[in-house]
Amino acid sequence: MFQSKECENFDDLRVITRDTHTDSRGEFYKIFNFDDLKKFGWNDSVKQINFSQSFKKGTVRGMHMQFLKYAEYKLVTCIKGSIFDVAIDLRKEKKTYLKFFSIQLDHVNKLSLMIPPGFAHGFQVLEEDSQIIYTHSKEYSSEFEGGISPLDPDIKVPWPLPVIGLSERDKKLPLSKDFIENKTS
Repeated sequence: MFQSKECENFDDLRVITRDTHTDSRGEFYKIFNFDDLKKFGWNDSVKQINFSQSFKKGTVRGMHMQFLKYAEYKLVTCIKGSIFDVAIDLRKEKKTYLKFFSIQLDHVNKLSLMIPPGFAHGFQVLEEDSQIIYTHSKEYSSEFEGGISPLDPDIKVPWPLPVIGLSERDKKLPLSKDFIENKTS
């Protein structure tokens, strides 16, 4: 069974906890349960499940999102290692617009972050060889993808380690002020 708590006034953004069953063989826990997550706002099916592995601590991936008909729910779960997970609210109508929420997800706390449509998402790897499972409510579309720079000076995400490993794509993501101009014109 899953439990949920809202995240510091961010509408629909939720930290998910789950029951873990442990015995002499090891552990078992559910990554995704539609009926439980539906109670917390997940109102779509699962279209895609992705795996991400980052080898070096300090690596940052993000801040990514999908737009329009591909705007999606994401459930982010770290299954090995540890990450500093970040969601930036890009929903203009919300009081948390251009604010971020961050949380440590790791294989010990077994927390997940459920991110609704309208947020950019990214993370920094805190331990070597960290692994993440993402559950998505929409399939990926390169035509409807985007995001903002993880190093945006107006957002000021306090990455806990020096940032390394940005992909060429992530280095080219716009700043929030340019993102706003492009998405509103």
